[in-house]
Amino acid sequence: MSGFPGCSWIWKPPGNHCNPAAVNTRGKQSQFCQPASESVCLNYHSNNKMTMTHELLNNITVEIETSYIEGQSEPDNDRYVFSYTITIRNEGDIPAQLLSRHWVITDANGNIQEVKGEGVVGEQPHLNPGEGFQYTSGAMIATPVGSMRGSYQMITDSGDEFDAEIPPFTLAIPRTLH
Repeated sequence: MSGFPGCSWIWKPPGNHCNPAAVNTRGKQSQFCQPASESVCLNYHSNNKMTMTHELLNNITVEIETSYIEGQSEPDNDRYVFSYTITIRNEGDIPAQLLSRHWVITDANGNIQEVKGEGVVGEQPHLNPGEGFQYTSGAMIATPVGSMRGSYQMITDSGDEFDAEIPPFTLAIPRTLH
């Protein structure tokens, strides 16, 4: 994957032309693809964390960092706990507010949990151009590997509603995936 150093996997729709630009976020390297209609890059770090960046047509970017929480997990009881830290940014020219969320969490056995609700962590952040919002939450699954995908339901200041889609990302205990 030339042009994306440190990127373990990247997805770009057909015909998308992308110029990578490395961005350092809190000491962790992330990949942003600009200009692009949509791109995803996963970065695996030596500290058992994975980050993902997703850029959307409406110029909302979502960065995800996951971690396995060993101290709250009980593998003998099929309980694997993960945290995820999400940074959502408005890279566009129009203010937008996050109204609600929808997550689909799937374990390796195909068991699906859906989570829907207003806002995130009790907030409905309003993002002016150039602003971002970060929060941390968690998920529990019954297998050492699983995935999450979802969307944020957003509204612009002019009343246009849109979904900020978040493609699947992996939840995995360390040393499970290559």
